Amino acid sequence: MAEKKDKPKAGAVEKKTKRVKKSAFYKVEGNNVVRTRKTCLKCGAGVFMAEHKDRYSCGKCGYTEMKK
Repeated sequence: MAEKKDKPKAGAVEKKTKRVKKSAFYKVEGNNVVRTRKTCLKCGAGVFMAEHKDRYSCGKCGYTEMKK
């Protein structure tokens, strides 16, 4: 039997996530590559933290730092 797909409710608006290219996380200065975003202290150097208005947060582990 074919499965029914859920229809969105009338008047509901789907939110679209804003995609960021990975090239925006790095900057080349001379022969060195510099990371432009803050990295997560728990996950390590390979995971960048999201920058919000009042905080930094990790999408992988949930670690959060408040801005000063």
